Amino acid sequence: MAYTINDDCIMCGACAGECPVDAITEGDGKYVIDADACIDCGSCASACPVDAPQA
Repeated sequence: MAYTINDDCIMCGACAGECPVDAITEGDGKYVIDADACIDCGSCASACPVDAPQA
């Protein structure tokens, strides 16, 4: 199951820099995770200061 980013996202970009498969891109008001590319590793969640990425 892929991670998703909730509305708590503050657009800091920390998650995108940690994604080993580059599945995270800047969206409209928050970052977005490509569910097809996500490998469910949790790196984004570990890097996020506001716990926006959720499994």
